[in-house]
Amino acid sequence: MSSANRRGPKPVGDILNELFAARGFGRLRGLKELEDAWNAAVGEPGCRQTKLGEVRRGVLNVTVAHPALLEELRVFQKSALLAALRQNAPGTVIHDIRFRVGPVDSPQSPASRS
Repeated sequence: MSSANRRGPKPVGDILNELFAARGFGRLRGLKELEDAWNAAVGEPGCRQTKLGEVRRGVLNVTVAHPALLEELRVFQKSALLAALRQNAPGTVIHDIRFRVGPVDSPQSPASRS
């Protein structure tokens, strides 16, 4: 009788893996890993002037605060950023980075609105 067909207790690790997969925790952990890798690679103040978007078909979409930074990242830093992301966020497959200019401000907290 194969282990897949047996009844009885399951290892706790298997149960947790199934729970994490069902709840999307693996995806959230991958996003956090990618965000941390991006912030380390782009450094200050770049990480505050950029906002990560989604990864589609291996292309990471990044919103950048202004055109000068977009050109800096696209022309001079893109290959180094790709290498850093591949090394420090191995859970996400990234073949390219697409930059666009747009708002990157994080939503204001309720306390800062008063």
